[in-house]
Amino acid sequence: INRATPKTQSALLEAMAELQVTVSGTTYRLKPPYFVMATLNPIEMEGTYPLPEAQLDRFLFKVRLNYPDEGELTRIISSTTGPEDAGIEPIFHADEAAERVEGLKKLVREVMAAPAMEIYAARLVRATQPQNSRFVTDEARAVHDEMVNRYVMFGSSPRGAQALILGAKVRALLDGRANIAREDIDHVAVAALAHRIMLNYAALSDGIDAAHIVERVIKSVRAAKV
Repeated sequence: INRATPKTQSALLEAMAELQVTVSGTTYRLKPPYFVMATLNPIEMEGTYPLPEAQLDRFLFKVRLNYPDEGELTRIISSTTGPEDAGIEPIFHADEAAERVEGLKKLVREVMAAPAMEIYAARLVRATQPQNSRFVTDEARAVHDEMVNRYVMFGSSPRGAQALILGAKVRALLDGRANIAREDIDHVAVAALAHRIMLNYAALSDGIDAAHIVERVIKSVRAAKV
């Protein structure tokens, strides 16, 4: 996605947030189940453009893929250099996609989130804001980790809290549970929050990444007596 021009990237904002596209004053609704899945090249700089924070915020999760180990690399070689066809088959056809996927999305939202879990998610998000941020109130300062104040320029947006709860609901559902636990929220926290946190130059200099900040925030919020 960072190979797309800034004009193309900005055009995606409406599609990702409102599920519609406006062209020459005419609005076109995007047919469900519409969503954006993208890859981001973290190495090449030539011919790439940085994503604006507003667009990053519209991605529910950002998942970092590690370099394949020897076994995985061997399987990649075997499956891509031989004469055999990969044999990819559809799970269901296009006319079924909207009904099935939208049904699953509705089912996820029916998973219960106790008020205590919603408060926990809110505290995690608020704890990503440095103390000098105008978004921090006195009651939120009790859960702050010093690394946040030292390395974070801007913390997560409210969309981060929504991503925490929705991701936790999916994890609970996959585990056969009808309600979420703190462990579900913790499990998805890095994927939901790291790309929504803007670090400062001190973090870059000290080799601190956003995932490390999120992990520290979880420990701080868990330990705080609030």
